[in-house]
Order: sequence, then C-alpha cells, then structure tokens
Amino acid sequence: MILQKYIHDILIAMEAIIDNKVKSLLTALGIIFGVAAVISMMAIGNGAEHEILEQIKMVGVNNIIVSPTEQTEDNNKDKNEEGGGVSSKKFSKGLTLLDAESIRQVIPSVAEVCPVATFHYSAILDGKSKPIVLEGTDANYFKLFNIGLQAGDFFTDFQSRTGQPVCVIGDNVRNVFFNQENPVGKQIKCGKVWLKIIGVIERRDFTASASDEMGISSSDNKIFVPVQTLLLRFKNRALIRPDEVEKANSSASSGTMVIIAGVEQDQNAIDDDRDNNQLNKIIVQVKETEQLSNTATVIKRMLLRRHSGIFDFEVTIPELLLKQQQRTKNIFNIVLGAIAGISLIVGGIGIMNIMLASVLERIREIGLRQAIGASRKDIIAQFLAESTLISVSGGIIGIIMGVVMSKTITVIFDIKTIISVFSIIIAFGVSALVGILFGYLPAKQAAEKDPVESLRQ
Repeated sequence: MILQKYIHDILIAMEAIIDNKVKSLLTALGIIFGVAAVISMMAIGNGAEHEILEQIKMVGVNNIIVSPTEQTEDNNKDKNEEGGGVSSKKFSKGLTLLDAESIRQVIPSVAEVCPVATFHYSAILDGKSKPIVLEGTDANYFKLFNIGLQAGDFFTDFQSRTGQPVCVIGDNVRNVFFNQENPVGKQIKCGKVWLKIIGVIERRDFTASASDEMGISSSDNKIFVPVQTLLLRFKNRALIRPDEVEKANSSASSGTMVIIAGVEQDQNAIDDDRDNNQLNKIIVQVKETEQLSNTATVIKRMLLRRHSGIFDFEVTIPELLLKQQQRTKNIFNIVLGAIAGISLIVGGIGIMNIMLASVLERIREIGLRQAIGASRKDIIAQFLAESTLISVSGGIIGIIMGVVMSKTITVIFDIKTIISVFSIIIAFGVSALVGILFGYLPAKQAAEKDPVESLRQ
C-alpha cells in the first residue's frame, strides 16, 4: 500500500516533467554537461596515467643512463671549475667498455650494467635493402627495458663473450624481409657481415615526446648483436685511426658514399665515425629507488676522474623525469576534475532554482492535492521525485555524451583516453545525489504551504 502510494507520486512527477519538456530539458543541461565533463576528463587522465606507466616500464626500473656529449672548451672550463676538474686540454677516450666495467665493479649500489654501442647500416637479403640501427649490447639490455620475445632466444653469455655473429631483430625488420615466415635460424646480411637470427622482439608501440633524453627508443627497426660482435666484426670507434677520421670528414661534403678502410659506407656511417666514443650509452640499474640520486652522483664523479676531468658525458635518471611528469599530469587531472565537479554543482543549483520556480507556479495544484488528502510526505515525495528524475535522466544522457566525447578526443586529437567504470559510477552517483540534495529544499517549501492560502491564489 505504501509502495503504491509512492509509485503514484512518482507517476505524477513524471507527468509534470513530460508536460514541461523544454523546461525539464533546460534544467537537466547542467547535469548532462557536468557528467559528460567528469567522464571525459577522467578518461583523459586515465589515458595519460596509463601512458606514463607504460613509459616507466619501457625506460626500465631504477635505471640511470650515461651518455656521451659533445664537449666544448668553454663548457668544460665552466664545469671543471665547478667540479674541481683539471684543464679541458687533456685527452679523454670518451665512453668505453672499461667505464662500464668500472661502474659494475666499484659501486656497490649497482645491480646491473649494460653497455650499448649503435651504428647505422643497411640490412640486405634477397635483393631487399632496409636502413636499420645496429645496436651492440648484452643480454641484460632486454631485461632492463622489459623487452620480450615473440620467437627465439636472447644472446647467451658464451655468444656475448666470444663475439659470435648472431642477432635479435625487431618486428619491422622481420616484416620487411621475412613477412609471415619464422626468421629464427636464418641469416641476414648487415653491412658486410652475415648474422644468424636467434630471436625476434615483440612489437612495442608507444608515444613519448621525450623518448631520446629518457633513453627510450623503438626496437622495431633495430638489429641487436652482442657488443663484442659489434666491436670485433663491425667497427670499434676507439680503434679508428686519426687519418681515417680526417678522410671521412673531408669526404662528407663531396657525396653520400665514401670508402673508409676499404669499406663502402653511407652518410650515416660517416656520422658514426666522427664520434670517438666506443659506446653510445651505458645503462646502469640501481638496486633500490632511494639510491638513484646518490648513485648518479658517484657515477658522475668516477667518470670525471676516468676522463681526465673532462665533462664529455651526462648522467640522466629517466624514471625520475617520468615520475615528475606524472606528478604534473596528476595536478592537471585534479584541476580538470575540479572544473567538472563545479559543473555538476552549477547544474544542481539550476535544478533548485527551476524547482523553486515550479513550486510558485503550482501553488494551486499543491493546495488542491492537500485539500483532497495528500500529506506533507506526499508533496515532498512528488517534488523530490521530479528533481531526482531530472537529475538521473540527465546523468544517463551525460554518460552517453561523455563516452562519445572521449572517443572523439581520441580520434580527432590523437590523445589516449581510457573510460573507467569507476568514473561512470561516480558521475552517475553524484548526479543522482545532486538531484536529491538540491531538490529537497523546494520540495520541503512546497509541503509547508497552507492549503487554504494555496487555494486562494
């Protein structure tokens, strides 16, 4: 009986909403846009957080990147004055395998050290040619950067130590030369050397605006070989004679192809030759996150001594950069969420204003219902149901609009968005709560009307 009574009040509220379609729609607009804003803003925030977490995985856990820099006399002079180094006129061999080995042996907070040397070559097979990045490293590289395999295996310690002609290829290299075939066990020519393929890396699609400075790069167009293989069978920049470097520099302006040490090379190879660093970077994994900054400082001081006081390197902590970026995005998401929340509050105030105006317009109706036996609870239930129905229907429309907006943002602006069930529940729950809270005051005012006075108006 009581349930039927309240159902009757809800039906009356629905009739009132249908009779005033335009006013009800205008009342719900604030809720509609508020809910849509909450869902789309949280979707953008979730997408940004997911991308940051993926970048942290790609950059590796607790990694420090040591990379060579182009030294200048003024730069070294200033840095040597700050660091207590000696004159920049002294000679430095650049970044070498010995530097990596010293870091491994001397610093106790270091878990793993991985040297990386990079050259530009062309991969050739069955008349097909593709420019690729040839990267010499060791088996630790794939573990440090969380790189998985879709087929085959990584280098063994024996293959790395003895410089065997083996390689692991990226997904794009596999697609170009082998299509749908399994390349494991087959050979591919890189420069003048034939390499046996022992593994294929899984595809890793990602976007990172600061990928280079954070040590992240796509592995799809790379061929990985043991670092000893690269230095023994391809090129060791630490052993290049000065006359060869001079010849490469003088020939760079005359054409894109030159002959160095009897080997034909393209312009990318010439650029590689100009670099006297044996390694392009050293990746250092620290045991504990708390030790990152201190370890980076120790590495910097140790390399400064090994390089005769010359600052021809830089030490970067990419994970800290990413965490700082994540904090910035979190602040941005809080601001967006606050703006969306304000939209919902404004929508609730709009509902209250319209319902108050509705009470004034329907004073005679209220008096008539009270005269024929409606209690104050019935009047409150009717107007509260009316405001709640407007809020709930506005919330449902807002959810649909928020999902559409999120998909549109992804398509048009190429911004990753992730719609979570939590954001939908929160937005819908807040919209219903707004209808109840902001509808109660007008409902209470309507119930307190004197029936005699109401019938007189």
